[in-house]
Amino acid sequence: MRLKKPITAVSAVALLALAACGGSSNNSQGTPTIKTNTANSNSGVAGQGKDPNAKAPAAPIAGAKKGGTLTVLSVAGLTTMDPTEAYYINTGSILTNLVTRTLTQYTYDPTTKQMVLIPDLATDLGRPNKDFTKWTFTLRDGVKFENGQPVTPEDIKYGIERSFDRATFPGGANYSNQYFLDGDTYKGPYKSPGDYKGVTINGMDITIKMAKPFPDMPYWGAFPAMGPIPPGKDSDPATYKNHPWATGPYMFKQGSYVPGQSLTLVKNPYWDANTDPARHQYINEFDFDFSTDSAKIDATLLADTGQGQTTISYDNVLAADYQQFSTKASDRLIVGSEPCTFMWYPDNRSITDINVRRALAYAYPYQAAWAAGGYIQGVTRTPASNVMPPGIPGRVEYNPLPGHTPASTDPAKAKQLLQQSGNMNYDIKFAYSTDVPTSVAVKNVVVQALTQAGFKVSPVATTSANYVADILTNPKADVNVRSVGWCSDWPSGSSWIPPEFQTTDIATSGFGSNYEAFSEKAVDDKITQIQLLPLAEQPAAWNALDKEIQTKYFPVVVTGYGGVAMMRGSKVHNDNIDNTSAMPTWKDMWIG
Repeated sequence: MRLKKPITAVSAVALLALAACGGSSNNSQGTPTIKTNTANSNSGVAGQGKDPNAKAPAAPIAGAKKGGTLTVLSVAGLTTMDPTEAYYINTGSILTNLVTRTLTQYTYDPTTKQMVLIPDLATDLGRPNKDFTKWTFTLRDGVKFENGQPVTPEDIKYGIERSFDRATFPGGANYSNQYFLDGDTYKGPYKSPGDYKGVTINGMDITIKMAKPFPDMPYWGAFPAMGPIPPGKDSDPATYKNHPWATGPYMFKQGSYVPGQSLTLVKNPYWDANTDPARHQYINEFDFDFSTDSAKIDATLLADTGQGQTTISYDNVLAADYQQFSTKASDRLIVGSEPCTFMWYPDNRSITDINVRRALAYAYPYQAAWAAGGYIQGVTRTPASNVMPPGIPGRVEYNPLPGHTPASTDPAKAKQLLQQSGNMNYDIKFAYSTDVPTSVAVKNVVVQALTQAGFKVSPVATTSANYVADILTNPKADVNVRSVGWCSDWPSGSSWIPPEFQTTDIATSGFGSNYEAFSEKAVDDKITQIQLLPLAEQPAAWNALDKEIQTKYFPVVVTGYGGVAMMRGSKVHNDNIDNTSAMPTWKDMWIG
């Protein structure tokens, strides 16, 4: 899953702030002395628990009151809110927790502080056949759209059909294309009109056929793309992204959504708690502002006066303010883990020499870049080795670079690699956001560090509003390094290695999530082989392939693992960490 509007597809500031996080002037060598947030040490298991028998309605929360308006501040912006394409952690979290329902969902367990996968529109977590090539879900009666129109199995099928369309929804996840029947040829209802044979309906049962085993289907069922969409003109992609039909407890207030800037959610009168095992409807209204400066957010929440008492942010507090929050408002500071890895993605189409990619890793000024970006060392950024974060089943830590300690910078080694390979003054082009101060600050330290290591550096100016379309997802952008993070879609290597490293048809479908444009047939073949292995053998195989990719090809530079340090106002209750997305536990929150 992608970070909040390219930052931490699931973390600190904004996508572009993350995009500019690739470097700094730190020239230190050796082992970094960083006290790590211990919650991050097991971040990869987020969402591993399941309860297929969870019943509706959700149990009331002790002491919870109804009413009030919650203000939500963020600098991270928003990408599209069309459920089929909502694949950043903020868009996906807001939609699936508050607005749109899906086959399955997560609920917060206050005892374990973990998210648990439970049914949503389905009555259980699905029933597979013996080899996981067919899944059947029984749908609930009584679920309605925000206009009172009943949700039908046909609406679910149409939503699934839409999820195949990589041309109309290029930013959406491609798991349907990877696993579902005819996923490599079926292009969705707009490009392949007619009945899709991979989904069949029998009364309230909906059966999905696979092209290959897909044991993780219940997890994919919790994504916005696996929910109901009204067929036809009501879901025209040109307009539906501005007001998706609600099936959850809240709906878009008419005319309130300004893409990338603001959104107001009000109660959905047709949501029925008796059909929902997890959601509540305590708060009257959610007012989102997605364009507030990080320093202003911190100041508002630290002061905790007036409207600030009923305000939260899902952005991490800045490092400069962390100590004040820790000492003056520790009861309102929410610290925990997220299953996310941050990376620099050298474009392997143009940076073809592995020595240049490795030199970038030695030259990267990890700790100085974190400081410039406002990240908290040991809390919201920690040293990283593997692509997959700690806790992923089967993970064994490895070091892909000889003599390199994670999060250490060695400009001399980087220069040596460039000299020996005939690549001195290699031109590195990466984007930074001129309207995000931390992005500019990171750009400056990156330029200094890479220049010292023997690179030529040509930073490319853009804005937070334009980064995704113009740089991150644009294969023709005039950059050769992209920057973003990746978070687990579920606790398995299958949500890391295929989306990040499997060859994509860039000419017709764009990068997908393979922003480094990595393409190796041997790796593609091993991905296919692992997907056909018995379940018990897959974790070790995914982790072995993680190591092989980085040690043999080194297509990406891992810059750190993420963490969470969010703040809430004193009148906001049950604002916990959804550790599958590093977002708030929206379903349980109340004001009082």
